[in-house]
Order: sequence, then structure tokens, then C-alpha cells
Amino acid sequence: MKKNPSPNDQINPALQRLLTADSWLKPYEKIIQHRLQKIAATEQRLTRGKTGLADFALGHAYFGLHLEDNQWIFREWAPNASAIYLIGDMSGWQEKDEFALKALEDGIWEIRLAADTFDHGDLYRLRIRWPGGKGDRIPAYSRRVVQDPESLIFNAQVWQPDSPYQWQYKNFQRSSDAPLIYEVHIGMAQQEGKIGSYQEFTANILPRVKTSGYNTLQIMAIPEHPYYGSFGYQVSSFFAASSRFGTPEDLKALIDDAHSAGLAVIIDLIHSHAVCNEVEGLSRFDGTLYQYF
Repeated sequence: MKKNPSPNDQINPALQRLLTADSWLKPYEKIIQHRLQKIAATEQRLTRGKTGLADFALGHAYFGLHLEDNQWIFREWAPNASAIYLIGDMSGWQEKDEFALKALEDGIWEIRLAADTFDHGDLYRLRIRWPGGKGDRIPAYSRRVVQDPESLIFNAQVWQPDSPYQWQYKNFQRSSDAPLIYEVHIGMAQQEGKIGSYQEFTANILPRVKTSGYNTLQIMAIPEHPYYGSFGYQVSSFFAASSRFGTPEDLKALIDDAHSAGLAVIIDLIHSHAVCNEVEGLSRFDGTLYQYF
């Protein structure tokens, strides 16, 4: 059985590479070594030595709601939870035993459901119980979150269209020239006094970006956020493109059209801070103050 390398096995070669590349760092060797040790310890705490950091970062491919092998699989990480239920259109928004998640190891919860359990567009969320309390939560790895225009309440939404978007420019190659970047906020890009959409940007602004000589488009504030006035920087759902601007297919079409015009696309992803909202965001997700932050 292959043994995972120890932290020192990784730190020492990395340190030597740094010192070889820049001898001026030699006086700071011990400080750099200390920082590398902290990095290695954090990686060990996150992965528990079971996987690499790159694989750990692909949590969105494991957690959340996925249709696999003709069944729905939903997983969530909530170490402090004592019970978790999926509630939504499919359950009449009630806790039902058939929608109770099963506790696995390492704080992971899972449920497997028949393929006909959900319809495209169904709304859902979690009802999480923990010692001394409970709360509704939007799943941490939701890929689509929408706000009711009347109640203003957010919920996760099943997004499984019958005809998935077909990419037209799968093998786009960006220009070798230095990037000339056009930075845009989709909602603020239109002349009208309203929130702009992906479709409107594609039709009205994208042609001007290309004719102006830009070769790169940087889209700001894409992850879902409950407070529009935050400019998109108080994120609630890190894996859901904001529904304020349209559907995932609309965003994909925008990117496709940009590629067809020779524009590379950079997505501004905010991973450094989040909303304090408890239902929409990650705050007190499983009842604790320390799960994610």
C-alpha cells in the first residue's frame, strides 16, 4: 500500500526550490519553513491525508444534488447535525421519512432517490436539526438558487433541462497577445434603470466590446447573492450563477458568443468572504459558528 508523504517530505524540497531560485531568501529560511509547515498542516486537516488538495477542491462534484445512473444523489457536509431532511415541492415542504438523509462518516450526509422524484424547476431546501435547535438551509453546493418575487424568499432549484446546452466553441484558444480586459457587471451594463440580463448583454454590449479592440471579458459578481446592493460581493451560494441575470443556459450562450468573437472570458469568483445570512448562506449552517468560518 502506497504511503502518503509526510509534511516534511513536501516542505523540504519546496523550501530548497525557493532558496535555489532566489538566494536573497536565505536569511528568511526559518520564517518560510514555518509558513510552509502551516500550509501543510492545514492541508492535512482538510484532507486528512485521504486525498490531494486538488481533489479536495472538487467537492462540488461530490456534494449537492446530482443525477447519476438514473437516480438522484444528494450529499451535504454538516458535522454537528443530528438529522437532515430534504424539503420542497416534492415533499409538500414537510419533513418526511423518505426524504431523511443518512449519516455517513466525517460529518457527511447522503440520500439516494428515484429519478422521477424531482422535476426540472422544482424548489427545495434542507431542514437541519442539531442539539438544541433546528433551521432551514439552502444546500451549500447548490448550483441554482432563485428568489420568489412575492415573498422574496430564496430556495435551491433543480436544474435539469431536457436538452442540455450544447457548447459551440469547446476548444477556444485565447489570443497570445497581452490581455486587454473589459470588466463588466451584467446587471449594471444596460442603459435602462433595471437589472440587466445575460441575454441583453450578449445582444447589446458584447458586439461593442469586440469592435473596441478588447480580447478578454471579465464578468464580475457572478455567484449568487441575496443583497443586490452588495455589488455581488456578499456571496451566499458559491456554486450558483446569479439567477437575477437569467438562466445557466443564458450565461453559457454569452460565453459561447464571446468565444466566437475571439474573446477570452474570466469569471470573477469571490471566495474570500460571504453573507452572514443563515438560511441563504453558510453562517451557522449546522448550528455551529465554526463549521465554515
